[in-house]
Amino acid sequence: MNPQFLMDGLIAGAIIGLGAVGVTLTYSILRFSNFAHGELLSWGAYLALGISSALGVLAAGLTTPLGPFSFGWSLPIAAVLAIALTGLLALALDAALFSSFRRRGSAIIIMVMASFGASLALRSLLEFLFTSKPAYFSQALQIAMKLGLGLRATPDQLAMLAVALVSVIIVHLVMTRTDIGRAMRAVSENPGLAGIAGIDVRRVIRTAWFLGAALACIAGIMSGLIIQIRPYLGHDLLLPLFAAAILGGIGSVPGAMIAGLFIGLSEAFTVQLIGAEWRAAVSFAILIAVLLVRPRGLFGKAT
Repeated sequence: MNPQFLMDGLIAGAIIGLGAVGVTLTYSILRFSNFAHGELLSWGAYLALGISSALGVLAAGLTTPLGPFSFGWSLPIAAVLAIALTGLLALALDAALFSSFRRRGSAIIIMVMASFGASLALRSLLEFLFTSKPAYFSQALQIAMKLGLGLRATPDQLAMLAVALVSVIIVHLVMTRTDIGRAMRAVSENPGLAGIAGIDVRRVIRTAWFLGAALACIAGIMSGLIIQIRPYLGHDLLLPLFAAAILGGIGSVPGAMIAGLFIGLSEAFTVQLIGAEWRAAVSFAILIAVLLVRPRGLFGKAT
């Protein structure tokens, strides 16, 4: 068996893990499964693409590749702006849709169905604006470098792995070492009691939306850079994202990332062993197994 599946699995798992961290944060705070989360990955990738292209027109030098990478300074600058815009999109979605349901005390199923509708609307708008034709951050071809043990990776892939690692460490530190992180954990445990204790629950909710959307944007940019950008980019990753969030344990940032890597490696192993047509079944099988055997996930707290 070709050991290259390990590198392929790590790269796919890093994308899944980052998206799953966003899922687990919003679920633990908002108490519902947001099926529009996948579209935030797609919007983040397209926003970064649009900004990067505009920067390239304004200053052609910004598109000159940085060293061994396929992209220039236009992409990192565009990524920062896209993260902010994707966060604002998530806040706007909450203000226009979900906040009214929370005020009314609506049932969880209503919010879940509303997220389905929001997902369809956001995806259709992307197709209207950008068409369904695949897009790319760069047309440059990269030669995979030998890493030893039969593994190869391009500079872009190694850079994305580093970005994923740094992003998860930052989020973990925010959750464990800052006041807003402690407030988020308190709201996750008991929103009513947290409000009585003087915590601004609405501020925590806004932070959860923004942080989750920011991570989704990074995951979308990673997927777009390594593979391609399509309106269905986030939709196709939705099942692995939820499987990783549940496997890792709702509310656990490191758990979601570790679970994402596990799912990515499992998918790559399945493709190597059986065939690519079974890739989609892996996340579903893992999700069902976790729900049957250990519903709280690997790092979730017992209830």
